[in-house]
Amino acid sequence: MSTATWSVLDTPIGPFTAVVDDDGAVIASGWTASLDELLPQIHPTLRPTELVAGDLGPVADAVTRYHSGELSAVDGVPVRQRSGEFLEHAWEVLRTVPAGGPVTYTEYAAKAGRPAAVRAAASACARNAVALFVPCHRVLRTDGTLGGFRWGVDAKRWLLAHESPRQ
Repeated sequence: MSTATWSVLDTPIGPFTAVVDDDGAVIASGWTASLDELLPQIHPTLRPTELVAGDLGPVADAVTRYHSGELSAVDGVPVRQRSGEFLEHAWEVLRTVPAGGPVTYTEYAAKAGRPAAVRAAASACARNAVALFVPCHRVLRTDGTLGGFRWGVDAKRWLLAHESPRQ
């Protein structure tokens, strides 16, 4: 039996919910107040048998610090996702894309070691269950436009502006 803790945090772009497993790794997160929107994103082998609302400790602290301007606060937060070999690798690579340095889907595919796999790279973003901690919002269309984002294009726009280097 596994237990996970979840909580909804207030952020400048709306409620942010995170689900953290009993080892302290984020297994689902996003800008929603609905746990039901997150649970289907968790791989079946990682789904907890029990969910309790509670304090997320260092995860909540990192989310708050990130939204307050400490962009690197979420970088070291442990995450846990499962899928095929390429997607798992692509999610790890995505964590290396720095705040303020978005990449295109083409660049992301190349960074993940499969330059021709642009659709697979886009799929990695679409299937990412731990938004913010695996920063899929930092990937743009080849023409530089925002593209889609599970949590809304307005949220993606805010995140990219928040992370852009201040002049």
